[in-house]
Amino acid sequence: MLTPAIQFVYLTRIADSALILSQRLSELCGKGPALEEDMALANTALDLLGQARMWLSYAGEIEATGRDEDALAYLRSDREFHNFLLAEQPNSNYAEVLMRQFYFDVWHNLALARLENSTDPRIAEIAAKSRKEAVYHLRRSSDLIVRLGDGTLDSHARMQAAADSLWSFTGEFFTADFVDSAMAVCGAGFDPALLQDNWLRFVSQVFERATLRLPPGTWMLKGGKQGVHTEHLSYLLAEMQVLHREYPGAAW
Repeated sequence: MLTPAIQFVYLTRIADSALILSQRLSELCGKGPALEEDMALANTALDLLGQARMWLSYAGEIEATGRDEDALAYLRSDREFHNFLLAEQPNSNYAEVLMRQFYFDVWHNLALARLENSTDPRIAEIAAKSRKEAVYHLRRSSDLIVRLGDGTLDSHARMQAAADSLWSFTGEFFTADFVDSAMAVCGAGFDPALLQDNWLRFVSQVFERATLRLPPGTWMLKGGKQGVHTEHLSYLLAEMQVLHREYPGAAW
């Protein structure tokens, strides 16, 4: 049975992954390896932040307790966030930043394409707006994976290491629970398992052009969608939320 509580969790899952990944990319502002890339990372972060705002605003309306997008972003604890574990992984190096983005971008485009056909008009509208930006994000990250994977010996090695390191976080994209099932049954959402073959096919094609091999591991981490996170999220939220918590109700 579809309830407001289920709808709320589903919406925050999409919103939180965009929001947390946006925060991670924002940490790189002024630290890009080249000026053009620095600007591209910042623009991607802003796009994801704008998408998160739309999803969180709708989630707040569904919850109907008076919490707006700011309250949902800044006043929830780590256990109340439902983002993918992949999104919260730190910016260990530039190769992992790009590979994290690529893995997410492939899933994001497939997911938004499904949500464009949602029986919930608001979800369909937000998905359509978001996908216009997500298409560009995927084009950019795919191109960089190919350029660096098929670049120098050093860049190839770094990209392969990043692909291997982050692979175990991708299984969560396709693992369904009762929230996914309830949303899929009524047509408002979709079964995430339906995305796996197309995701793997796209990743394989890009990796082939990049002369990268698919990681061999099949063991996958999970729990982010249910609020069980790595230690990295707590530190991220502490930085992201400190101003709002220190000065509640403050406005520019």
